[in-house]
Amino acid sequence: MNKVKQFFKDFKAFITRGNILDLAIGVIIGGAFSAIVTAFTNKIIMPLVNWAIAAITGGKGVEGAYTFLKPFYEDVDGVTQLVLEKSIYIDWGAFITAILDFLIIAFVLFVILKAVMAAHGFTNKVKEGMPTRAERKQLKAQGINMKDYEEVRHATEELRKANAPAPIPPKPTQEELLTGILEELKKQNTQEVTEKPKKTKKNEQ
Repeated sequence: MNKVKQFFKDFKAFITRGNILDLAIGVIIGGAFSAIVTAFTNKIIMPLVNWAIAAITGGKGVEGAYTFLKPFYEDVDGVTQLVLEKSIYIDWGAFITAILDFLIIAFVLFVILKAVMAAHGFTNKVKEGMPTRAERKQLKAQGINMKDYEEVRHATEELRKANAPAPIPPKPTQEELLTGILEELKKQNTQEVTEKPKKTKKNEQ
């Protein structure tokens, strides 16, 4: 019985994870979005592309862009006609349509991702600017109006600057240490040189 409870508990924890829910929502929205993009490409973009190509080349546009590897002809009422369904051919129109679908989906997803990242960064910036529970107590003690966002944000910045620890000076590098040691040695040698003549004069007297 305990194993069954643990199993359902683990299953509940699994399906309620943020990543799993986000993935499920992304799959559903992605399926619906793909249908919208396909309809947009087939019903709006491709007719415009076909119209432009037909106007330039005088042909049928992308829909008629076939490369036949093995055409199949059939006599219909004494007229020889090409049967597309029974022929072997390369459909360049379908290939171009798939490329346009991919480019449109990639572009829209890129724009959405940039917008989400910008919104996420803005939200984090707003959260970082808001005071913690301990800071709120200090601000209330200072008489700050907690309902005024700009006043609270400015007061929080000033409070954090006042409570910030003193900056730790950087440790000297090996080159700086060696330079300091050489300077100390030079000072000692200079002192020894200046003190020696004085000793000799006292000895002569």
